[in-house]
Amino acid sequence: MPALEQFLLIAMVHFFAVASPGPDFALILKQSIRYNRRIAIYTSFGIATGIIVHVTYSLVGIGVLIASDERLFTALKYIAASYFCYIAWHCLRAKKPEPAATTPVQISANENTIANETVDKPDTAPSLPSAKKAFLNGFLINALNVKATLFFVSLFSVVIAPETLLSIKIAYGAYLVAATAAWFCFLSCMLTQERVRFVLQRKGYILDRVMGVILLLLAIQLVLSDLN
Repeated sequence: MPALEQFLLIAMVHFFAVASPGPDFALILKQSIRYNRRIAIYTSFGIATGIIVHVTYSLVGIGVLIASDERLFTALKYIAASYFCYIAWHCLRAKKPEPAATTPVQISANENTIANETVDKPDTAPSLPSAKKAFLNGFLINALNVKATLFFVSLFSVVIAPETLLSIKIAYGAYLVAATAAWFCFLSCMLTQERVRFVLQRKGYILDRVMGVILLLLAIQLVLSDLN
């Protein structure tokens, strides 16, 4: 297969994989609802950096070893399931925001102002995590994703021909990292737009809990697949 056709196939497969709802999307949604665009974008860069791990072991053949060695693959499953449960626990604890309280404020009277005007108190915002922690959360959610492991092993062993030059494979990997970062940064910007964020902050706790359930189901699925 010519390099251009191979690249287009990789780009299309990757787009559908990265755009489908999963742990990465759930984390970006949570960060966008609970915090702000900056934290969500740092998380996006962490997710993209996790792709480097998958690309690296796929290039050197370790990915095939992980997928074929039952003990290694089982260990990875349980680590991933544990981390999914950790994120799900935080999502499921999302609370409905309290209605803003009103407090009378005494204002100096003049002909254009009214005394005892009421103003809304801003909602108490949760303490922001550091950029490093946001980045690490994104990195771990992707690097420990077993489905991502299988995806990249399949991609580099089936879609990409074995005779493809290493330099071209590295270029493919660089594209996958950049495309992942671009997608989740775009998603972060969309989810933190003023109007979208307003709706998400009022009703986002429902989505947060739904994503928590999804992550919990993914963790259960990983464990059950191993038991079966």
